[in-house]
Amino acid sequence: MFCPECGSSDKEMIGDICIDCFLKNYQFLEIPQHINITVCKHCNAKYYKGNWIDENIPEEEVIYRTLEDNIHLDDKIENEIIDLEIRQMRGTIAECTIDAIGEFKGRELIEHYNTEVQIKNSTCPNCSKIASGYYEVVIQLRADDRELNPKEKEDADNIVNSVLNKQYKKDKLAVLQEKAKLKEGTDYYIGSYKSGKKVINRLRDHFGGIIKESPRLISEDKSTGKKLYRVWISIRIPKFQLGDIIKYQNNIGQVIDINADKSLFCDLKTDKHFSVSWAHYEEVELIEKKEDFQKTMVISKFSSTLQILNPETYLEYNIEMKDKYKNINIGDEINIIKVNNEFYPLI
Repeated sequence: MFCPECGSSDKEMIGDICIDCFLKNYQFLEIPQHINITVCKHCNAKYYKGNWIDENIPEEEVIYRTLEDNIHLDDKIENEIIDLEIRQMRGTIAECTIDAIGEFKGRELIEHYNTEVQIKNSTCPNCSKIASGYYEVVIQLRADDRELNPKEKEDADNIVNSVLNKQYKKDKLAVLQEKAKLKEGTDYYIGSYKSGKKVINRLRDHFGGIIKESPRLISEDKSTGKKLYRVWISIRIPKFQLGDIIKYQNNIGQVIDINADKSLFCDLKTDKHFSVSWAHYEEVELIEKKEDFQKTMVISKFSSTLQILNPETYLEYNIEMKDKYKNINIGDEINIIKVNNEFYPLI
């Protein structure tokens, strides 16, 4: 069989012609000379096949990925090596070169192309929502029967910012749109309900408390009929804090831990620990805040007795010695609380 173009009969045939004639007009790589791409001017997301993808990547990387997406290689090519280069930027147009090496039936082929990538700036739906002040959830941080103290406010702010910064890598609506400082607490307006739930879980891990969720219908999508809601989530942290004294049923205890599931207390009489879940929180009575503890002086110390000065009568008052009192010395000033006419040192 001979090649009709060159007359050769001793070369490998590709279809009706020899391989040499075939390769004269063969291109193993195709790429358009001009490529348009729409990019969000705020987050660098790329509009691709009807979706916005690849948020927060550098412009240069967007261009390289666009080139890769528009390159088409012949399936017959093996061991290909493709080198992409941005030669220069002219405004929103990137002048690029593509150098390609590949093997076709054992023969090495080299091709070179020039192309332009034009970036058209737009605004993606998420950035449009953020710019308009859009939010899906309001977290209302409150303290039960008291005001939040400065440390609680600072801790809450740090938790909100930390969670949202982490969530933003995968949820572009994980932004704090507004923070309202109120006398009764703080309101956090968050773009994403999903990320808002992450925030509320972290707040409850830190503060404990009671959570209530209230969705409110705000509008309806006329094209789909889908109802659109905003959600208000309140977290009411307890009236007591670490170190405070509470009463639960027949137990008088000092608060030693607060977490998402329960509060933990140490019984003043027995030194045994007991816990109360948030389902029974309303049954807990605050007896005294730690900042209101009385102070008194240790006047004597014996193997079986710790002797203090009664702060009300200024007479001696004997307390049964316990292991936790061993490091108290004569002359020390200590905190005490009086419950049912008995004084308890608070260590």
